[in-house]
Amino acid sequence: EVQLVESGGGSVQAGGSLRLSCAASGYSYIWRCMGWFRQPLGKEREGVAMFSIIGSSTYYADSVLGRFSISRDNAKNTLYLQMNSLNPEDTAMYYCVADSAPCAGLGRPSDFRYWGRGTQVTVSS
Repeated sequence: EVQLVESGGGSVQAGGSLRLSCAASGYSYIWRCMGWFRQPLGKEREGVAMFSIIGSSTYYADSVLGRFSISRDNAKNTLYLQMNSLNPEDTAMYYCVADSAPCAGLGRPSDFRYWGRGTQVTVSS
């Protein structure tokens, strides 16, 4: 069974940092693209950052470029999202995603077959 389990969310003041983790299990060896989507309350899901398993290319939304960093620990089969200089607009449920297709930039939610349950990030001003 494929599982993506997020952790590391929480509440932080503006300017603070958080690191999200996504522990993967199951047929993860077939994945080619992993990343993070987020969904603010009442809004649509949006791609935040993607990591290409082959080649380690990364892709970021303009709104997080320079503040967020995506990485992967192959030995631990874990994906990370380091989030710095957080602001209230970053408040959202963050979801870890994976798919066997190569990354096509940030992609769309429908491009990803596997999703975690999400972890909440709340940034107060």
